[in-house]
Amino acid sequence: MKFQRPARYTGGARLYDVVSGERPVYRAGRVVGVEELQLRPGDRVLDVGCGTGLNFPLLLDAVGPAGAVIGVDASGSMLSRARVRVAKRGWGNVRLVEADAARLDAALAASSSPPLFDAALFAYSLSIIENWRDAYAQTLARVRPGGRLAVVDMALPVGRWQALSPLVRLACFTGGADITRAPWTLALQTTTATSHHVVRGGHIHIGAGTRP
Repeated sequence: MKFQRPARYTGGARLYDVVSGERPVYRAGRVVGVEELQLRPGDRVLDVGCGTGLNFPLLLDAVGPAGAVIGVDASGSMLSRARVRVAKRGWGNVRLVEADAARLDAALAASSSPPLFDAALFAYSLSIIENWRDAYAQTLARVRPGGRLAVVDMALPVGRWQALSPLVRLACFTGGADITRAPWTLALQTTTATSHHVVRGGHIHIGAGTRP
């Protein structure tokens, strides 16, 4: 089945960056996720479920002008916002692909993308993608041996942060995210030299590793 983003990510794409809690909550996970990719200048990165392009500044700072970022998302509305961001910043080394992440091979082949990437990132996308295990498997296969993959996603907070659980549940329900999946464990199970970070009171997990 095709990955259909909920209405929040289609009709509400224009407001997503404002209402998503990016700065106070979710940017922290992106920062750690990109750090764990261990990118170098000139690297080529696959950003799966790229949305409006919130990962792009972090990724491009790491790969530099000689590198490249391929952003994949199933929502044309989200990619429209990403295109605006790319155009305003003058990023000539970002390419956007509208595609179902669970059918990544066909989409990348049709877009003349490189056969293998130096790294791949899922940031808050595997909890939304319906066939998320297929999307992960196809993405991992597109990372070169020795390349890095990171998964950033959500769980219910713990400790004193548990008081925010009702808000977290509501936000995830509204956004169509399945908070029970723990998709970062796929990265920990299928790669080597793994790392697992937890931030924002256990709400955000980052699993990363190297493709064998």
